Amino acid sequence: MNIHFPDTSEITVSAPCRIDFGGTLDIPLLHYTMHYLKPVTVNIAINMRTYVTLRPHTAGRIKISSRGFSEVDLPAQDMPFNHPFGLMFAIATYFKISDIHIHIESSSPPQSALGGSSTAAVALIAAIARGIERPISPAHMAVLAYQLESNVARVPCGIQDQLAAAYGGVNAWFFEALSDRSPFIQEPVISLEYYKELEEHILIAYCGAPHESKDINGKWIQQFLQGTTRKNWEQIISLTHRFISAIQRQDWSEAVAAMRDEVAIRFQMTPDVLDEMGKKLHQAALENKCAARFTGAGGGGCIWAIGEKTHIAHLKTVWSLLVNDHSDAALLIPSIADRGIINEGEII
Repeated sequence: MNIHFPDTSEITVSAPCRIDFGGTLDIPLLHYTMHYLKPVTVNIAINMRTYVTLRPHTAGRIKISSRGFSEVDLPAQDMPFNHPFGLMFAIATYFKISDIHIHIESSSPPQSALGGSSTAAVALIAAIARGIERPISPAHMAVLAYQLESNVARVPCGIQDQLAAAYGGVNAWFFEALSDRSPFIQEPVISLEYYKELEEHILIAYCGAPHESKDINGKWIQQFLQGTTRKNWEQIISLTHRFISAIQRQDWSEAVAAMRDEVAIRFQMTPDVLDEMGKKLHQAALENKCAARFTGAGGGGCIWAIGEKTHIAHLKTVWSLLVNDHSDAALLIPSIADRGIINEGEII
């Protein structure tokens, strides 16, 4: 029996996207088999938020609308999960909700590799839970969104995007292989008072082309299964630990060195991890004493850089010139989100 969305309510919830370091280590195949090395990823939640608004709709139906996608309006029973909105349908089915219009509005570019779909999933879970007055913890939101996405997508997925959306902030996420514990451990990298300082050491740019993370992630997983890149991933774990330590000590030259080395390993494994614009932005960072890295699994989408303030300021000018030559590329604002889920609107 479906739960009917209240016909007098409108709810808006938002969650942040993220930039990251050490991604793919949040995929269970990697962090389970290498748990003795303490696999860890770092994500920085960014105030490019995804907004999910719930409104009442026709009895027994679910409507979903989002910029860049065709609007759909279907019966709440037997919704297709192999659909562009399949993950959202799966979440609605989990809660057995109907009579609802789900509107998704993202402030990040489409397919920007900033974790947009996972962010929308977490925001939708939070919005539905609020609408039906069913309290859910951030940890539960992240795990539920991750489990549904990994099964609907039918490809290996990680959980770092959902964690950034649910918690916000600047965090290191360690992954436990022990079944009697939480699957992840949160360790803040820096305190809130240093967020503004960190913002002055980073840049973010959209390369102008959507990413194809399945292709890149698929290659990394196949290589790992074959046993040909295990040493590479051991090095990436070590470099991620180095990066965390460097940020905590505000040792920007060490952070730059760790990022350069990590990207070099990834580039060796998959030369197409950077598209043509990404390669230009990456090279410009190297030439200006900074480091730059793709977000998510790369292959398009966004790239972000880190370095000393003066070097980042100069790189910003260089990157501006590069993205101006591409009609769809752009610099993005590196504003760190200190909060994850936010209830933007009161229940009417």
